[in-house]
Amino acid sequence: MLRNSLALILILFVALPAHTQRNYPPELSGFEVEIYKTISDVELNIYRVGEIDQANLKPAIVFFFGGGWRGGTPQQFEHQAKYLASRGMIAFIADYRVASRHQVTADECVRDAKAAVRWIRTNAERLGVDPNSIVASGGSAGGHLAASTGVVPGFEDNSDPISSQPNALVLFNPALVLAPYEGVPMPGDRIEDLLKRLGVKNEDISPIHHVQPGAPPAIIFHGDADSTVPHLTVQRFTEVMIEHGNICELKTYEGAGHGFFNAGRNGNKNFRDTMRQADAFLVKHGFLKGPATIDEYPI
Repeated sequence: MLRNSLALILILFVALPAHTQRNYPPELSGFEVEIYKTISDVELNIYRVGEIDQANLKPAIVFFFGGGWRGGTPQQFEHQAKYLASRGMIAFIADYRVASRHQVTADECVRDAKAAVRWIRTNAERLGVDPNSIVASGGSAGGHLAASTGVVPGFEDNSDPISSQPNALVLFNPALVLAPYEGVPMPGDRIEDLLKRLGVKNEDISPIHHVQPGAPPAIIFHGDADSTVPHLTVQRFTEVMIEHGNICELKTYEGAGHGFFNAGRNGNKNFRDTMRQADAFLVKHGFLKGPATIDEYPI
């Protein structure tokens, strides 16, 4: 039974979840748009919401959408970004290259994610951002990218000394185990399939394989009925983070499947609850102050 469950690891890159069928490129009302990276003839947008006050630098959060490194749209995290902007953050949603639009493998997605974090830190003063208070977040494959900015070394576009590592991680059903790891076996055919899609050795961009002391504090939201990214994988990642002296909280949602946190699902119950707990995590670690206001957020 365990083997059958683990054989489903990362089917997210085969069958895209419903949220990836939203419009692309997105039209995000209330967001400002800039280009954070140009590669060949591709310009990658970053969408920003939140009131800039250069005399009072604010914490920032950057979201990476899901879609199995094959598709997806920044629109997925529109409401999470708007809510946290209403709480006083500068919130960003980064576009990045994907297989269906740019014929890239996942290693290039990691490069783009790191470039987005570095761009925010490089432009922090102009954007009204505290460069030491940047959070990376994302769902599914986007959760993998956020986690990779936190723990996976290398995959930088250049030798710029400005760090691409965020100061905290907020992860939604993230893909964290891309190769066999102690306590998390993986069938050989799955390893080979992943290898073709990742562009590098599986271990090279498998977050669990790179956890070291000093990783950013993290919170993970995951359903125990997720058949796309098995719950066992995030359990093991959480254990490894704690074993290395890092902070990692796992919030398990009973009976929830993949993408349970998305706005518009289940009457927005899980959207509100995950954001309430994310808010509390950010307060605990000094990124926000005061009580959550998610129950008043209009959606």
